[in-house]
Amino acid sequence: MNFCVKCGCDCEESLEGMCIDCWLNGRKLTSLPHHVDLKTCTNCGEFYIGDRWVRTDLEDAVIKAALNARDILKDADYLAQEVSLEENDPRVYTVTVWTHLDVMGHETEDEASTIVRLKNSVCKPCSRKLGSYYTSILQIRSGAKELSPELKEETLAMVEDSVARQAVNNKQLFITKMEIVPGGVDVYLSSISLGKSLAKELSDAYCAETKESPKLVGQTSDGQDMYRLTYLVRLPEYHVGDVVVCEGRYCKLTSVSGIGGRVLDLMNFREHSVRRSEMEDLRIHEKSADLMDATVINRSENEIQVMHPSNYSMVDLRVPEGFEAGETVKTVMIDDVLYLVP
Repeated sequence: MNFCVKCGCDCEESLEGMCIDCWLNGRKLTSLPHHVDLKTCTNCGEFYIGDRWVRTDLEDAVIKAALNARDILKDADYLAQEVSLEENDPRVYTVTVWTHLDVMGHETEDEASTIVRLKNSVCKPCSRKLGSYYTSILQIRSGAKELSPELKEETLAMVEDSVARQAVNNKQLFITKMEIVPGGVDVYLSSISLGKSLAKELSDAYCAETKESPKLVGQTSDGQDMYRLTYLVRLPEYHVGDVVVCEGRYCKLTSVSGIGGRVLDLMNFREHSVRRSEMEDLRIHEKSADLMDATVINRSENEIQVMHPSNYSMVDLRVPEGFEAGETVKTVMIDDVLYLVP
C-alpha cells in the first residue's frame, strides 16, 4: 500500500508519490504547438506531411499535420481520439483533438488544439520538372531516313503510357520534354533507370537496335562523377503488316517481339518463326500502307474472285483456311502476279 503525499489517502499504485486522481488533477497529458505550418505544392497540390509529400484531400492533410505535431505524456497510453476541424479562412484552420488515454488502468481524456496554416511550396519532383531537370535522353530513330508520323505517334504513346504507369508509385519519374528532331524524336527523362527501361520496351516491341552512351556533366558535392546517359533506339525499316522477303520467300510480317518475329508465307499461308539474329536479313517488298485494296466479286471455299486494282480484270486468289473476306481485301504484286495478303 502506498501513501499519497498530496491528499494523504492510501493507494495501491502511485505516480511521483501521488495517487492517480491527484496526479491527473490539472495535468496536461497531451500538447500541441500554437500553430503548425502545412506545406502544399502549388504545382501538383500534394501536401508535405511527416517527412514526405503525399496526395490527399485538404481536410485529411490538415488533420494529419496537427496529429503529427501532438505530444503525449510518456506515462499515458493512447486509446482513441476525436478530432474537430474549423475553418478560420481558406488557408487557416483550427484543429481540436480529444485524446482518450489510459494511465495505470485509469481511463481519462485530454483536450488540445492548434492552428494549422497552409504555406505555398514546391515539391522536389515538381521543382525538377519546372527546372527542366533530366538525367537521360531517349533517342527514337528509324532505319529509314525519317520516322513516319504513324510510327512517331505510336512510339511516343507507348513511352507516355509506360512513364505514367511507373510514375504511379514513384513521382520522381517523369518526362521533362519531347523534341522533334531530324530523323526522329528525343525524349528527355528524369531518371537513368527510366531511360533504360523505355529503351528495352521499345527494343522488345519492335525488335529494335539499342545503344547507350554516357556523358560526364559534373561532380557531386562528395566528388563523385555525374553522368547523363543517352539511349539510342533505332527502329527497323520493317514493321508488322509489311510484306517482306524472308529466305527468298514473300511473307507478311505478322508479329515482332524481343526474341524475333513471325511471318506468314503468301504462297502457302504457312506461318513460322524468325529468330532475332535473322530479322536484320529481312528485306521489305511492300509497306503495309502501300498494299492495294481489291474489290471482292465472288467467294468460294478456297478461293475468292477479285477485281484487279490496276487493270480491273477478274483474278482468282487462293485464301487460307478460315479466312473471311470482306468487301475488299489487301493484295500485293509479286513478279507481275497479284497475291492476297490476309
